[in-house]
Amino acid sequence: MSIVSYIKETRAEFKHVNWPTKSQAIGYSVAVILISLVLAYFLGALDFVFARGLSAILGL
Repeated sequence: MSIVSYIKETRAEFKHVNWPTKSQAIGYSVAVILISLVLAYFLGALDFVFARGLSAILGL
């Protein structure tokens, strides 16, 4: 396969892609950021609890 045919096929495939609208892209981005923040807070809280628990068990 030559580079020229690869580029032509790639451009043809891009025409089949269903691109999101601007408002959809913003909404998806906000959702990803919010979910990431909630998950980071949750994992941080678990880390804090486990660290405190281990400190209590080991007497540190």
